[in-house]
Amino acid sequence: MPFRDFMGHRRLLGLLSRAVARDTLPPSLVFSGPDGVGKQSIAVALAQAVNCSEPVSSVRFEQDACGECSSCVRIVRKTHADVLTLVPGQTGTIKIDQVREIIESTAYRPFEGRRRVVIIDNADFLVPEAQNALLKTLEEPPPTSIMILVSSRPDVLLPTVRSRCQCLRFGRLSSSEIVSVLQRDTGCSETEATAVAVMADGRLAQALQEKAGELAEAREVATHVLQNLAHDSGPKHKFDTARALVSQGGSRTVDRNDLNRRLQALVSLLRDVQLLSTRADRSQLVNADLGPDLEDLTKAFSGDRISRAFLSTGQALRALERNASTKLVADWIVFKI
Repeated sequence: MPFRDFMGHRRLLGLLSRAVARDTLPPSLVFSGPDGVGKQSIAVALAQAVNCSEPVSSVRFEQDACGECSSCVRIVRKTHADVLTLVPGQTGTIKIDQVREIIESTAYRPFEGRRRVVIIDNADFLVPEAQNALLKTLEEPPPTSIMILVSSRPDVLLPTVRSRCQCLRFGRLSSSEIVSVLQRDTGCSETEATAVAVMADGRLAQALQEKAGELAEAREVATHVLQNLAHDSGPKHKFDTARALVSQGGSRTVDRNDLNRRLQALVSLLRDVQLLSTRADRSQLVNADLGPDLEDLTKAFSGDRISRAFLSTGQALRALERNASTKLVADWIVFKI
């Protein structure tokens, strides 16, 4: 996928594009950042930009891959002779023998491309011996090779490895960016895409794995729960609300995963209510499309109550993870909110 097809990371993508165009790309790189924000895909896009046989330029990018030539297609399919990917083996680690094989391959000139690109995905799983074996190559890389270490935990890498690489940190995507990608690539509605984006917490990979309909329903239930609890009510009303929190139409009770989604949606809504109550920047709202509902909830949830509700929902999620009864968790949280 060329640089232009990515959503978000505009500054870093522009930086990489200029470096490719001006032949100033550092030979040893670390792509760091949370899981699921596109680091590995951008590493592949960089390999395309470097080796594309028909590169293109635009206002945004000085040099970008065409995405259609034989080289670009084979890089995506992982059949290009000069783009190598190293991943953890069956043991869950990357061992020294795997690294030695990669190092040996970088000693030769590229077979067909301009640069040989080595992508080490989940580089934090390199065993210490394998990291040490990389040091000389990282410090004195062959002039025709680029080494990219992709990691969500760069602090696990040895300081000697990090010091030999230029580190680029990729942040989480905004909700609006994830919504745009979901609408473009999956065809889901804006409402469904927004619900997914809220739950994905800035991680596009997570958003693409989620089921939009289930998350939209979870957010709808969470909104109704807060609306039901907005004003003081008796125990019967609270227990009715608890049943609604764990009900899936009729008498069916939701499973643990469903309740987890609904509690996560509660956390997201309460965070937005807290932001509104402090008059913070509205651009930070993740449920901005629920503006009027959030405004109404802000009138009922303020001060100590919103803080208590927010903390209690986090406790309910942890209790659910520890295998607490879904009914007990639901009953407990409605009385805490």
